[in-house]
Amino acid sequence: MRKAGKVLVVDDYEPSLRGLGQLLEHAHYIVLTATNGRDALEIVKRERPDLVLLDVLMPGLSGVDVCAELKRNADTRLTPVVLISGEQDRQTRLAGLDAGADDFLNKPADPEELHTRVRSLMRIKRLTDDLESAESLFLTLGRIIEARDPCTEGHCERLAEYATTLGKHLNLDQADLDALYRGAFLHDVGKIAIPDRVLLKKGRLTRKEYELMKRHSAIGDDLCRTVQSFEAVRPIVRHHHERVDGRGYPDELAGDRIPLLAQIVSIVDVFDALTTDRPYRKALPTATAYRMMRDDARGGWCQEDLVAVFIDLHRSRELERARVAV
Repeated sequence: MRKAGKVLVVDDYEPSLRGLGQLLEHAHYIVLTATNGRDALEIVKRERPDLVLLDVLMPGLSGVDVCAELKRNADTRLTPVVLISGEQDRQTRLAGLDAGADDFLNKPADPEELHTRVRSLMRIKRLTDDLESAESLFLTLGRIIEARDPCTEGHCERLAEYATTLGKHLNLDQADLDALYRGAFLHDVGKIAIPDRVLLKKGRLTRKEYELMKRHSAIGDDLCRTVQSFEAVRPIVRHHHERVDGRGYPDELAGDRIPLLAQIVSIVDVFDALTTDRPYRKALPTATAYRMMRDDARGGWCQEDLVAVFIDLHRSRELERARVAV
């Protein structure tokens, strides 16, 4: 019979651990067990269960501590966690909620309630996995597009580093930093519709070819529209070629109408394009790229102060790398 999913049960009291395990096995779940928080974290890392049932009171790391650690980790924060406790006090539940717990059960667990709550969270986990699969597919697509041009190898990773570093320096929240990271991979996803004869052309594009190339930002936005979790990324994909003077594309936005995250990706994208080999020219020295970016910003490309912040930040990081290398 097909298993219903994988559940990790964590409890230092053997009878409770055995009883919960048997209830779940009878419902056709694959059951993993641990008797302390440290082992639980190792098992989650190694086995990637679909759900974790945690006793609150355990020696060493408590269930609340383990829950908080799982929710802090990007690889496990979407794994549903149920805290189980014989204590009914309000503070225990508040601490669990603060740690990110998805649900609570009282000891001794009612079998019907246990099965209902586990089934519900399993459905949510399946939906989450489907969304993550769609995101992974799109992020991989970004790398595939990058791979069409040998000159852009590593472009997505560099943009992700540049953009999130600048975002952190600007004190953006985690949601914006996540959008910047994804946007770095997806900003040119629409180029999948641009033929190689245009995308990889070594000479200057004709007017017709340039108009075709400009379509990639709107095409990318349409592609990202199909994944609900990319809602915050779409403005980056669509608007990273806008200009503050209104002469960009596809919507000719001007000034503050251009989303900040799109401007950040635009700046790091231009810097990376200038400082790496491209089909139409060799990489430029960093100092030359700085000068050109400042000149373009004064000419209406983007906010001058944002370019200045990026250049200062990049220069300081380059100096730090040089010190480390010495």
